[in-house]
Amino acid sequence: MQLRGLAALTVVPLALTLGLAACGSRETARERDPDGTVRIEIAEPQHLVPTNTVETSGSQVLSALFSPLVDYDGQNKPYEEAAESVTSTDNRVWTVRLKPGYTFHDGEPVTADSYLDAWNYGAYGPNEQNSSYFFEKILGYPELQGERPKARELRGLARVDELTFTVTLAEPYADFRSMLGYTAFYPLPAAAFTAPGVLDEGYGQAPIGQGPFRMRGVWQHDASITVERYDAFPGQQPRVAGVDFRIYQQPGAAYEDVLSDNLDVIKTIPTDRLATAGAELGDRFRQSPASSLELLAFPTFEKEFADPRVRRAISMAIDREAISDSVFHGSEPPARSFVSPVVAGYREDTIRSAGEHDPAQARKLYEEAGGPARIELSYNNDGGHQAWIEATCGQLRSNLGVECVGSAVPRFTDLLTAVERREPVGLFRMGWVMDHPSMENYLGPLYSSTGSANYYGYANPQFDRLLAEGARAATEEAAIRKYQQAEDLLARDLPVIPLRHGQNVFGHSTRVRNVEMDLFDRVDLLTVEALR
Repeated sequence: MQLRGLAALTVVPLALTLGLAACGSRETARERDPDGTVRIEIAEPQHLVPTNTVETSGSQVLSALFSPLVDYDGQNKPYEEAAESVTSTDNRVWTVRLKPGYTFHDGEPVTADSYLDAWNYGAYGPNEQNSSYFFEKILGYPELQGERPKARELRGLARVDELTFTVTLAEPYADFRSMLGYTAFYPLPAAAFTAPGVLDEGYGQAPIGQGPFRMRGVWQHDASITVERYDAFPGQQPRVAGVDFRIYQQPGAAYEDVLSDNLDVIKTIPTDRLATAGAELGDRFRQSPASSLELLAFPTFEKEFADPRVRRAISMAIDREAISDSVFHGSEPPARSFVSPVVAGYREDTIRSAGEHDPAQARKLYEEAGGPARIELSYNNDGGHQAWIEATCGQLRSNLGVECVGSAVPRFTDLLTAVERREPVGLFRMGWVMDHPSMENYLGPLYSSTGSANYYGYANPQFDRLLAEGARAATEEAAIRKYQQAEDLLARDLPVIPLRHGQNVFGHSTRVRNVEMDLFDRVDLLTVEALR
């Protein structure tokens, strides 16, 4: 997403928490094992090249292998991590000074060129990188696009010295420093390239980064990705010797493995286990704030869903509260906006009447617009979505008088590939986790004409213009006003239906402690500890 992907927002109801006090753990009395390995559940990533990774499983792995230029504090404000400083006097020309002492896992020193080479590769249109969009603000980006680009390098990037480079934007953008925490802005070593600007085809199978862990072996597809502590890392050292990312296609199997201590961390408790997780895991059943947003997306490029009235009718036919209560036991609150409550500018009810459950008006509008007699809801089977998809289909059948079927594909990567190719999948589920704390990050990548995660074919020049005006705004308040106007257009056009907000709802085994998850649906790999 990015489309970092899926997380489940949870305000745990009382019934789920009753078991927590009674079912404590004795993990605090056990000693930390500095040589221990932590086993963490993920889905099969789509890619492991930083500029091509836009979902949360890939992002989780890359967070082990790389250290970002900036990270975020408890108030979602950026602070320098691998950067010594990121400064600008006009929000257009930015100077990035790197901290000394960072090396890639092959021993190569990290320099300004490590970032310039990586960013130029990501921005170059023929490379078809999923995160190319994030370089759009840098001067010269249009010249790298098209079948025959006029240039191979961004004019806005310039090396100053071994540890310093400048970034000149096409227009001032006050949030640029905050953007630099995203995976697209990681550096790449010389070993990643076979020639200038040509990525080694095997690099993504065993990425070389400059972070706290390094690859051990290569990516074992649909099985595991294993990393080990990189002792030469100059930042905060992890408290475990390694991480084994276990790839699951069935969340239920991962949950059972946590219960039996055959897996240490499950990042999202399956919905069908929410009612019993508190009793089964005790104080190892956890929740924390997240930035995720669950959506139902329309292929607006298909004739049967091109009319906004059809999309509005489907939204009004869905009883969000009923599904939140019956499927999620109140743990995922309904969403009626296109951004998360964790970012400035959030408004609770952007879509207004389209978010009201009104079956009679929904059917009337649907019939007037000539909505299709059959609706297909496609979803990924590796994310635990079957229950709410079936519940949604049941409501659409009852309230619209249509045939509705849920269609599962094995993995989220398969679903993304299908919609990228515009294969006929009907409506499809989408999840978004912010890349950096900004309202714009929920709008630009998902709905702008060139957005990296605009899988629905939505294009609105007025929306694009408002986003651009927001990006150029001199203050956060002025930017938010423009972004809210853009969001109002989404409420009118409804290329997607907001369904639920997310929190992290996770659990862990008795073999680990200090398990925390961040707003980006990632386990904190620097604080988790293995126990003897």
